Amino acid sequence: MSETFSKKEKAKKKAKSKQDKAEKMKERKANNNKGKSLEDMMAYVDEYGNLTDTPPVPTRERKEIALEDIQLGAAPIVQEDPERKGVVSFFNEDKGYGFIIDDKTKENIFFHFKQLTQPVKEKDRVSFEREKTERGYSAIQIKKI
Repeated sequence: MSETFSKKEKAKKKAKSKQDKAEKMKERKANNNKGKSLEDMMAYVDEYGNLTDTPPVPTRERKEIALEDIQLGAAPIVQEDPERKGVVSFFNEDKGYGFIIDDKTKENIFFHFKQLTQPVKEKDRVSFEREKTERGYSAIQIKKI
């Protein structure tokens, strides 16, 4: 029985793949990471936060930090002056609301006519206090300056 060209090629390919597979297996066994010592597996973090395989050199002097300088928890909230000033940018008397442009933050702050201590109109200078609401800040205790 004679072999055809394609049968010979298939047999060659099969032998080649078997040989490649055997070489890969030998390579995996040679480069096996199992059984490494603990020192070989250790990773260190340097002073800049990068991972390295060399342990840190303790030649540098350590900085002393005062206990008072260590802050635990959230940063303290700085109380600011509740009294603010601004200009009435919009006021609708029929609907009873308007907006004040805050001098410090330059943001529009909503107000309702019930918060007015005296009548105001657009472009009036006013002093007010801010109150945090669901939709942002709202002006309260609005007085004409």
